[in-house]
Amino acid sequence: MQRSDITGQRLVAIVLLGCVLFNYPVLSLFSKPAMWLGIPLLYLYIFVIWALLIGLTAFVIERRE
Repeated sequence: MQRSDITGQRLVAIVLLGCVLFNYPVLSLFSKPAMWLGIPLLYLYIFVIWALLIGLTAFVIERRE
């Protein structure tokens, strides 16, 4: 397989992971009136997952063999 094919497949996997992590059943686990360092737990979860997905995307695109 060519490098671009593998990269494309990994990017699709990251998008699907994002869809799962931002879907209702998972979001409802963090939708509680709890705070962590003064930040609502749901907002913190959304920001961390968003940053993780951006980091994974950058890693897949910039990775060299």
